[in-house]
Amino acid sequence: MRLVDSRDIVELQLKQLDCELVIRKKEALPQPPSAAPVVMMQSPSQPPVMPPVPSVPALPPGQASAAPTPAPSLAASKSAKSSLPPFKCPMAGTFYRSPAPGEPPFVKVGDKVQKGQVLCIIEAMKLMNEIEADQSGTIVEILAEDGKAVSVDMPLFVIEP
Repeated sequence: MRLVDSRDIVELQLKQLDCELVIRKKEALPQPPSAAPVVMMQSPSQPPVMPPVPSVPALPPGQASAAPTPAPSLAASKSAKSSLPPFKCPMAGTFYRSPAPGEPPFVKVGDKVQKGQVLCIIEAMKLMNEIEADQSGTIVEILAEDGKAVSVDMPLFVIEP
């Protein structure tokens, strides 16, 4: 235990014959989800204290996003495009539109793509993964920002068949 405590080791697993010992630091234990409320215990004479919940501005009925719409004409064009199902990210990582810095992007809005054509690269665990189109069509919208983190099932492109 002193070895784990005195070093940058977060977990030590020792197996010998039919005996197994696992020592984990607090940092290695799974953290409870941040969305779940946490109640702190206090004396019975005081009411329980809930941690502060981040406030979200109330949205008027019918508005699904907290992002302000920049212009009415842009909002009208987005609603037509959003009726198409988006091409979703297959893995978490960093989204890159081009094969290398300074190179032209794989695709631009208005480009016609074929099924299997490379649309972008997702860097995950120092590996560059080429992401291919799942259908043929025209790129209507690019939803992810170059060089930004993306997660699984996050919409990346809108492809009109």
